[in-house]
Amino acid sequence: MSWSVHLPALMLAVPLFGAFSTPIVALGGRRARTIWSVLISSVLLVLSFCLLQYVATEGTAVYVMGGKAWNLTLPSGMAYPVRIILEVDSFNSFIAVIGCFASLAGVLFGLRFLDRFSGKIWYSALYFLLTAGMLGLILTGDLFNFFVFLEIASVSSFGLIAYWRDRPESIEASFKYMLVSQIAAMMVLLAIGFLYGRYNLLNMAAVGKVIQFGLAEKVALVFMITALAMKCGAFPMHMWMPDAYAEAPASVTVLLVVVSQASLVGLCRIVFSVFGSAIVGDVVPWALITLGMMSMFFGVSMAVVQHEVKRLMGYHSVSQVGYMLMAFGVGLLAMGDPRQMADFGMTSMKGGIFHMVNYVTYKGLLFLVAGALYYVTGTRDLDKMGGLAKRMPFTTFMFVIAAAAISGIPPFNGFVSKLLIYESSFAVHPALSVVALVTSILTLASFVKVFQTAFLGPEKKEFSKVKEVPASMVLGMAVLTVVILGLSLFPTWVVSHLVEPAATALVDKGAYIGAVLGGGI
Repeated sequence: MSWSVHLPALMLAVPLFGAFSTPIVALGGRRARTIWSVLISSVLLVLSFCLLQYVATEGTAVYVMGGKAWNLTLPSGMAYPVRIILEVDSFNSFIAVIGCFASLAGVLFGLRFLDRFSGKIWYSALYFLLTAGMLGLILTGDLFNFFVFLEIASVSSFGLIAYWRDRPESIEASFKYMLVSQIAAMMVLLAIGFLYGRYNLLNMAAVGKVIQFGLAEKVALVFMITALAMKCGAFPMHMWMPDAYAEAPASVTVLLVVVSQASLVGLCRIVFSVFGSAIVGDVVPWALITLGMMSMFFGVSMAVVQHEVKRLMGYHSVSQVGYMLMAFGVGLLAMGDPRQMADFGMTSMKGGIFHMVNYVTYKGLLFLVAGALYYVTGTRDLDKMGGLAKRMPFTTFMFVIAAAAISGIPPFNGFVSKLLIYESSFAVHPALSVVALVTSILTLASFVKVFQTAFLGPEKKEFSKVKEVPASMVLGMAVLTVVILGLSLFPTWVVSHLVEPAATALVDKGAYIGAVLGGGI
């Protein structure tokens, strides 16, 4: 048996091993901890590429914990899908690769960014635990273990957001995130209870094969959508996001961005792979579209008036999540109608997935840039900055790339994904495209303000001796910059070889079920 069949399990085992081994390795000093952290993140990135390649060549990877078969056969001959399953297709393997890039960027950036502070040993342990939780959310094929990984990601986030525990704002942000996370977790657990009570199953594919759309299922779906929309920062359940993103160290914020998208991956799995064509009527699609439109408009409206750079970017995260929710809502609206799916549904799904990937890269880079500004100036207030471009040329260059990408300026990757969303949403109603376009314009205006205020303008006397951030921080930002440029320079190849297979895998409920169950239950 080839070692490659164990790749899904290794994707979880490596960060978990890193989380529990780092405190021991750190006894050897800072250099040992640094080498070990970079090694773990690099190995994880390589494994994610291997998994992506395996799925592309061999098809959906199904890994069963504790046995060779997905089911447990009783003496009576009855078979039940009770074992823990990781199911990896073109959709979640692509997202996992981008998540591992972000994790590596955060590790590199944090090596020097946190030098001035204590508690780096438990910081590293929690960081890898958060990485494991994020990958578990993306890769799992089991409802209960989705809840378990959601809790792992949440608990590790609480400590990381409150890393600067001497700041009351950090404690408040962590407490607010803890409150929202526990409400969301309870709703997810209740939803799982409804489905388990109805079908006596926890395996996503098994539930998807037999699911109907009765009262219990509707309640479960409402709980799931509400909880996971809350976790990914959709309006009006976004209250935690600006505070948590602003107060967490920048190296943590880049990973929190991926965790929010892991929740969105879970929402997509529930809506498309578990429920799919079982959803009757247009209420659910329009609920997602409405959440998306409100998130876009209100998120960007709150961002343009901010003067603290990380809070500004936090509110932009709300608006960017709106693009994805609207895109997936439009795709769900076309489900069940082959003509509509061909006309605009598939385009919308591709736009939503590509924007999810783009969002992780450019938003993660923007938060690292904000961290670099804080590192050299000691403030997050834009009004106190100025003239930093000539002092920080590499940071300025990478900010411009990220700002252009998030604003949807051609030829950057954000333009391609937004264009797909504009086209597909216009086919449903022109008003959807208008809201998306206005959001992009306001986004551009907001980042022009950041560029003018922080990087251009008169140089402040107190920053006359400022210099570029250390090389490891530049390298962390460069990792995401290279990914953005790669996605921007080869959009046709990316869409045809990565995004389109991912969209096909997500909407093909039958293939998802068949990979696990075959002739099944």
